[in-house]
Amino acid sequence: MRPRTILYTGKGGVGKTSVAAATARRCAAAGARTLVISTDPAHSIADVLDAPVTGRPTEVGPRLHAQQVQAQDEMELHWGAVSDWMGGLLMERGTDRIAAEELTVPPGGDELFSLLVLKAHVESGEWDVIIVDCAPTGETLRLLSFPDAARWWLDKVLGKEQSMLNAARPLARMFLDVQLPDEKVIAEVQKLVGNLVAMHELLRDAARVSMRLVMTPDRMVVAEAMRTFTYLNLYGYLTDAVIVNRVFPDELAEGYFGAWHAVQREQLDLVGSGFSPVPILHAPYYAQEVIGGERLDELAGALFAQHDPAAVLHDRLAQELSMNNGHAELRLDLPFAAKGDVKLKKIGLELIVRVDTHKRTIVLPGALAGYKPTSATLEEGSLTVGFEHG
Repeated sequence: MRPRTILYTGKGGVGKTSVAAATARRCAAAGARTLVISTDPAHSIADVLDAPVTGRPTEVGPRLHAQQVQAQDEMELHWGAVSDWMGGLLMERGTDRIAAEELTVPPGGDELFSLLVLKAHVESGEWDVIIVDCAPTGETLRLLSFPDAARWWLDKVLGKEQSMLNAARPLARMFLDVQLPDEKVIAEVQKLVGNLVAMHELLRDAARVSMRLVMTPDRMVVAEAMRTFTYLNLYGYLTDAVIVNRVFPDELAEGYFGAWHAVQREQLDLVGSGFSPVPILHAPYYAQEVIGGERLDELAGALFAQHDPAAVLHDRLAQELSMNNGHAELRLDLPFAAKGDVKLKKIGLELIVRVDTHKRTIVLPGALAGYKPTSATLEEGSLTVGFEHG
């Protein structure tokens, strides 16, 4: 059986690494062979755990190992032949060596290659639980959207390239003075694309794998998390929990922190409406940095007092979108709403849905920018909203 795999993502600086490490410690304490991997280039997992962590699984506690993925090593492993070929072409055209090496790495490539480490660990059978501290949201989303395009290249292009290249290679060198890629380069690209397609399928195994969004109750952070939530649903990745970190306690509602507390309460209400029915877990704002085992266990106790951290806390995509010939349908889970008047309001890419006393704010994908809501039906706890273009 594949291990239970949880990927934490969110905007930089929200405490994502601390939450991932705290979850891993709690799972290990419950008896699971646990690995926490950080693909975040900030390299803060060792600081949070207050223990040395290397590029290989390093024991940091009973049944607990940690690994800081070294992106450069992974790129050399999966992209070395391609990088050498592209770098040679650039240097032939006068680009200096350092610039050529930088230009051979695709945007987001470090995160792309780093997460292939996860695939190897999932297939190894060594772990019961794997926790992944992902890079900030933008890089993660680029990674998650890539395999759909990769599958097309694998099916339509990469299977026929060798015969075309064999015929074109002499002509390219003769007339264009360009060295076309050799068999080793093509094989590496095929292997990489195949691995990414396999990774895509692994991450969409909702019975064993889920995403968890980490945020603080700040306006810009919540807005980005809502956009991320929409896109994760569109790509078919299950979000089974939302973590709201650094929440001011009610004792601070008066006095110097009163205004900040009020702003946080407003954002917490938005989180409650925007991410329902996904469970929302809260962690308080601590007076000290969450570093080291004792502090991490305190954080885990606050987050998972009522939950098993390794469980799938929600097992259904909260949103599903289909589009066809100028018509689109968006399905939303509204499990607590009874049949009643449904009111829709679209402002830019925000759709505000009201059903009786229930309100949801959904950030729509850019593809729906030119669409208007035209219908809404509520059946068996799900609201289906119809859109038409124009």
